Amino acid sequence: MISSITFTSKIPVPSNPRDSHPGLSSVFAAAVVNQNFREMLLHEPEKALKQGYLGKSFALSQEDRSLLVSLNAKSLTDLAKQVVHNIGN
Repeated sequence: MISSITFTSKIPVPSNPRDSHPGLSSVFAAAVVNQNFREMLLHEPEKALKQGYLGKSFALSQEDRSLLVSLNAKSLTDLAKQVVHNIGN
């Protein structure tokens, strides 16, 4: 006889941070593929986020938008590290 057993955990499982910040993935994707957007994001983040990329705006929460504007990074790698550090806390 074959029986099926379903396991239900009552322990909270942490979600992937990217799942709760989908707009950030779009911003970083645009920055990776386009040098002009990347430079604008690093030096004039508010303008870059307002302008969007290829005619599309970014679906960022106010919290994520404020975070990107508040950081001071010298490279995209540095920006990514700072974002991960801030959303991980």
